[in-house]
Amino acid sequence: MKVITILISMTLVLTVFNIGAEEQVAERLTRTLQQVFPDMEITRVTSTPIENIYEVMIGTDVIYMTGDARFVLKGDLIDMKERRNLSEDVRSRSRADSLKNIPESEYIEFASKDSKDIIYVFTDVDCSYCRKLHRDVPELNDNAITVRYLAYPRAGIGSSVHRLMEDVWCAEDRQQALTDAKAGRLVKTSECKNPVENQHALGRKLGVRGTPAIFLENGRALSGYMPPDELLREIGR
Repeated sequence: MKVITILISMTLVLTVFNIGAEEQVAERLTRTLQQVFPDMEITRVTSTPIENIYEVMIGTDVIYMTGDARFVLKGDLIDMKERRNLSEDVRSRSRADSLKNIPESEYIEFASKDSKDIIYVFTDVDCSYCRKLHRDVPELNDNAITVRYLAYPRAGIGSSVHRLMEDVWCAEDRQQALTDAKAGRLVKTSECKNPVENQHALGRKLGVRGTPAIFLENGRALSGYMPPDELLREIGR
């Protein structure tokens, strides 16, 4: 009985020591990076399956560093046995957290009555493939997919498209205004407190480079426009 008690005590001490050591490494890596890049947003530092290699989250991106903070590895960590991209798993979780925290009042939703899946779409009303995807929305809804639109004016903040998308987000009927804008019809000029600029910034943070940029609920990024049947396969249906 005494031996068991001693072993349990030793295990607890080692666990506390390991936690403390990991915290020290995290502080060391964070301090080193911030000395070189003072404006860098370091959100998390954790260990990896590889000894002395640590995962560092910078916003929604990921790099790897040795425990002594000397070497930085930029690239994806692949588990060949499991055939998994561990880096993309991390990025997906981070993107999912960002997307699920968007207030309901800030996206334009085309909801399915029997929704099984949700996709988030960064869109630009002046984008031909965005218009093509919008024509697919009724079919997506019929297949139990809810579409949540976020604004991403590709021409940038202050552009004419940015101002048009503000009109859309300020409209009394935002669904109809978005449909009209994508069809080239006039949208009434409106002013209100709107999320267009913040959504554009979020898109850049999540790595959006073009539109439509589609993300699944789990944060997985899809490669631009795809027809409904292909999108259903990507979702796993």
